[in-house]
Amino acid sequence: MLMPVEQKQIMLNGDEAVAYAVKQCDVDVVSAFPITPQTIIVERLSEYKFNGEVDFEFIPVESEHSAMSALVGASAAGARCFTATSSQGLLLMNEILWIATSLRLPIVMAIASRAVSGPINIHCDHTDVMSTRDTGWVILITENVQEAYDTAIQAFKIAEHPDVLLPVLFVLDGFVVSHTAENLWVIKNDEDVHRFLGGPRKVPKIKVMGKEVEFSLNPKNPVPLTFGPFDMFDWYFEHKVSQFAAYENVPRVVKQVNDEYSQLTGRKYGNGVIETHQMEDAEIAAVIMGSGAGTAKDVIDEMREEGIKIGLVRIRLYRPFPAEDVLRALRNTKVVGVFDRAQHGGALGGPLFLDVRSTLYDLDKKPIVVNYIYGLGGRDLTASLVRTAFDELVEIAKGVKKPFIMKYLGVRGE
Repeated sequence: MLMPVEQKQIMLNGDEAVAYAVKQCDVDVVSAFPITPQTIIVERLSEYKFNGEVDFEFIPVESEHSAMSALVGASAAGARCFTATSSQGLLLMNEILWIATSLRLPIVMAIASRAVSGPINIHCDHTDVMSTRDTGWVILITENVQEAYDTAIQAFKIAEHPDVLLPVLFVLDGFVVSHTAENLWVIKNDEDVHRFLGGPRKVPKIKVMGKEVEFSLNPKNPVPLTFGPFDMFDWYFEHKVSQFAAYENVPRVVKQVNDEYSQLTGRKYGNGVIETHQMEDAEIAAVIMGSGAGTAKDVIDEMREEGIKIGLVRIRLYRPFPAEDVLRALRNTKVVGVFDRAQHGGALGGPLFLDVRSTLYDLDKKPIVVNYIYGLGGRDLTASLVRTAFDELVEIAKGVKKPFIMKYLGVRGE
């Protein structure tokens, strides 16, 4: 049983909160290339390094591709590693994301989510994040500054858990969270964070040629071990299947870490993989990720006062997708509105919509599922826009309005 720790309240923006958390996590290597709106994260980390407040290696590189490449090498050697990026930088890094996953390297990365060009835009949507959903990284999406700080710490514990050993990225909405200052609670003593993480990174041991060795490339202890060898068709399939098996453990570990962190700080984010709001008797539900959930919760509370049975499911763990938890939360609803802050041309709907709709497919009595695309390029999700969509869901539930597949929310002419 973990004991509550001493905390203090300070004001930080989301990027600063992430950097502060990473500073407390006894990281060995940080490698990064600046890109708006995540630059403040690595700027603060470089300041901590310059001031002598941390002893990690800070590697400034010439691109995001190189940043992840450097961390692949460092993590393979047993280091606890961190980086951060956004938008085009994340896309440039994409090739190496797949390698980090296949080598089972527990790297942690923060994404200040941002629209992908073109046209050039530096503001928030989730299009960049969605480019990573098939890479095999564990993906956590936060709602506010406090959760960004807490999730940064949790991410290392999840990634390094012996039943996971996968890279983890967590998302804070660009500018909406990354550049918004909030009063938040932080753990006062770094040693308490170290204890929560179990001390420095513990490299697991495996058997190679009948000998138990550390799963790392350690020049001080050379072993017959290779990371990323050429793999022919005679074994590649089996190796990939064994990698996929780790994803089955992720939801359980995320829930466990969420519970343990709650014992430490008193803060808990739903059951770790989803958070529900007013869902106990909800007939209508909204499903959303990120900072838009806060506005949606306020509108739902107002509608509850009017006697409307509406609730919300916020997806916190996006990959692997928590299908069982989503199914339990939505199985008794009549209408579900899924809110995506991204859309890929030619798809039936937004990425989250497709996940939710397929999750509910096998129910004997399925709810109607509709999709709203909102907030692309940083367009604000106002309470009035949310209310417009929620009123429409009510009309669909009453049979007054015909269901649709997808529509844009807050676009001129819609």
